[in-house]
Amino acid sequence: MWNKTLLDSIDIAGPAPDAEPQRQYYYMKKCREWAIAEQDRLGRKLTYLAETLGCQMNAKDSEKMTAILEYIGYVPGGEHEKKDGKSIDADFVLYNTCTVRENANQKIYGHLGFLKNQKEKHPSMKIALCGCMMQEDDEIEKVKKSYPFVDLVFGTYNIYKLAELLYVQISSGKRIVDVWDEPGDIVEDLPGKLKYNFKTGVNIMYGCNNFCSYCIVPYVRGRERSRLPEDIINEIKGLVDDGVTEIMLLGQNVNSYGKKFGTEAGSSADTSSVTGSDTTTFAKLLYKVNEIEGLKRIRFMTSHPKDLSDDLIKAMAECDKVCDHLHLPLQSGSSSILRKMNRSYDKESYLLLVDKIKKALPDIALTTDIIVGFPGETEEDFLETLDVVDKVGYDSAYTFIYSKRTGTPAARFPDEVPDDVIKDRFDRLLDLIHRKSEEIFSSRVGKTYEALIEETNDHDPSMVTARLSNNALVHLKGDASLIGSYIPVTLTESKGFYYIGEVKKP
Repeated sequence: MWNKTLLDSIDIAGPAPDAEPQRQYYYMKKCREWAIAEQDRLGRKLTYLAETLGCQMNAKDSEKMTAILEYIGYVPGGEHEKKDGKSIDADFVLYNTCTVRENANQKIYGHLGFLKNQKEKHPSMKIALCGCMMQEDDEIEKVKKSYPFVDLVFGTYNIYKLAELLYVQISSGKRIVDVWDEPGDIVEDLPGKLKYNFKTGVNIMYGCNNFCSYCIVPYVRGRERSRLPEDIINEIKGLVDDGVTEIMLLGQNVNSYGKKFGTEAGSSADTSSVTGSDTTTFAKLLYKVNEIEGLKRIRFMTSHPKDLSDDLIKAMAECDKVCDHLHLPLQSGSSSILRKMNRSYDKESYLLLVDKIKKALPDIALTTDIIVGFPGETEEDFLETLDVVDKVGYDSAYTFIYSKRTGTPAARFPDEVPDDVIKDRFDRLLDLIHRKSEEIFSSRVGKTYEALIEETNDHDPSMVTARLSNNALVHLKGDASLIGSYIPVTLTESKGFYYIGEVKKP
């Protein structure tokens, strides 16, 4: 959230302040001054094009960066559809990269290959690469060597410095590469551009300590660092004052919130060093957020099963604003595969946890992540996964075919599963998930739920799309005037993974 009083007080006639966020406010104003002159020279507004790959953490980072760009004076635009494809003439092109799978890296290089010709036509275009892919040394070297026309390269730890890096690039005319090996301070009071004016995500922590054997995230996002609870609460209160009614609390593993708080650059402090609050667990944080007046819904992700405590289950049951939805990644139902994945739980403990959750929260909708074809997965292992899916009954599941990720321990594991075996297992898994989901969705038809109207329907302008507390989508007759409102909706038909509904009759 902006500290607008502080922003207005920044004097750009002198040197840049050392403290944050004052330093970034200074450079935003310096860039804004440059942008005004550039617009006068061109006789038009400056445009930007931003593309975000990957998770909701990346999406939240992009909200901050696009807000910075718009304060500077850029407006969205610069991409044009043509008969023979498309063209890009945006003045600033930003790619916030993902590196969870190597094909995400290849997608970025494909974009850059296209942009080379576009920049030759539009030499003043500025191209920026940031995010997880840029935390990998090999990728940085490849960009330096093969894509010299990229102007800005930075990673995940210094997203907030976009304006400063841009100003240095403008002033020097040289390519700027600024990638940190370790995180620094968590900088508060930064701007953010909301996709919806009634709901948004709020970071409560950064990084990951889990080191699942297939995952690159801890290597590119760093160790866990929690934000101070007071900063989180103040940000949410500010968002609610601006009209937000639904919050998604974000972290790679929100259940471990409060174990380490980000303080000095490159280090963390024990929770005992945090003063002024006893909110040092995720369960306690939920209670605090639940007390915020004007807030109607609380969501969170992602929850690691190994850290989902009885206190958290109790908090979810007692906090009336917490939604009836929990994303609880399984990855595999086989205890032996889970050990190879370094997931720190087994099949039995996962099922016991689900049983606890359902007893405390009988209306909960569970969703999950599942990987098929992990190295060494046997038919017996896969049948264990099907058994968990059958017993739990997920509303939906994100299913993935295992993709070897260079730089992770699993990339060196033997006994790769043949492609034809993986495809057969994947199809069988999807079939079971769909059948279980249809049973669950059909059981709710005829019932009435409160729905948040999110947008007009993509395919039928006479309809709107809403989201239930359990995260299911429902399409119903309505117009744009309903967007952002909560209304009672009766579900009239199940379509498998979504509903058709109607406003409840009085």
